[in-house]
Amino acid sequence: MRILVTGSAGFIGFHVARRLLANGHEVLGLDGMTPYYDVRLKEARHAILKAHEGFSEHVLSLEDEPAFSGLFDDRPPRAIIHLAAQAGVRYSLENPRAYIDSNLVGTFNVMELARRCEVEHLMVASTSSVYGASVIAPFSEIDRADHPLTLYAATKKAGEEMTHAYSHLWRIPTTVLRFFTVYGPWGRPDMALFRFARAIAGGEAIEVYNHGDMKRDFTYIDDLVEGIVRLMGKIPSDRSSAPVTRDSLSPVAPWRVVNLGRGEPVGLLDFIREIERSLGRRAELKMLPMQPGDAHLTFADVGLLEALTGYRPATSVAAGVAAFCDWFKTSHGLAPGAAP
Repeated sequence: MRILVTGSAGFIGFHVARRLLANGHEVLGLDGMTPYYDVRLKEARHAILKAHEGFSEHVLSLEDEPAFSGLFDDRPPRAIIHLAAQAGVRYSLENPRAYIDSNLVGTFNVMELARRCEVEHLMVASTSSVYGASVIAPFSEIDRADHPLTLYAATKKAGEEMTHAYSHLWRIPTTVLRFFTVYGPWGRPDMALFRFARAIAGGEAIEVYNHGDMKRDFTYIDDLVEGIVRLMGKIPSDRSSAPVTRDSLSPVAPWRVVNLGRGEPVGLLDFIREIERSLGRRAELKMLPMQPGDAHLTFADVGLLEALTGYRPATSVAAGVAAFCDWFKTSHGLAPGAAP
């Protein structure tokens, strides 16, 4: 089937598009190539995707409505996986407007495309950050998520609500995907694993917030992609044909939200030890207080994902960090056969 993947040059979008191509789908890959981090990494990801006959590249920003509105009139997608967004929790403190433009205006334009094309399934990326100040763990899709701690989280929660309204009004089958701290090869340079590995490899100190007293539900990229691919075929309907326990299916729309996480929080210091082990080097730790917008814990209840798909992410942090570090050492000239 023909599938539009927004953010296809991004970390998650690249992996999702590559898996869809391997499964024989046609992928319309759209990315704005914004300079939030080194564009050369995004171009390298797209270069791999362009080697597939089923991939077509479209470079433009979703918020550019005139350029985007008629782009796929002659080749409408049957499904949309909307992964494009302005990411980064801390950057939202520095450049908040970028989050309004990308995460709200861009998502609205995608919703309009889904409406015009009458897509079979709209899948929209959200984040565990929407749980914000929640003290109930593990985080369940049916629990309230009304107290985001950053503008990034607020825009993603607003995007969820926008898609629910469109799902109700226009009967667009929609699945919202709440991601929990995704990591792995080809990851974003601004994320903790990449920053820690780069600092350790360079003999520099790494900044450890809240003195390391934090836990994250680290989710390996291959597990996340597997969950997305399996959920593609689990299209929400107004009445669930096979009701599951604690389903987030809307009572008024073909819409649900699903957590995609490992379901096993890991302490930040334990995570750093796995990086040290994989790189064969010790880290110098610079202990700092909690940063604004940080959460002490993220912890996914993945019962709904398992009930819908029979799948539960299982890659350990030890295995996932080792896979990332193997890629990192090769791509950064720390091992034979280094890639540019």
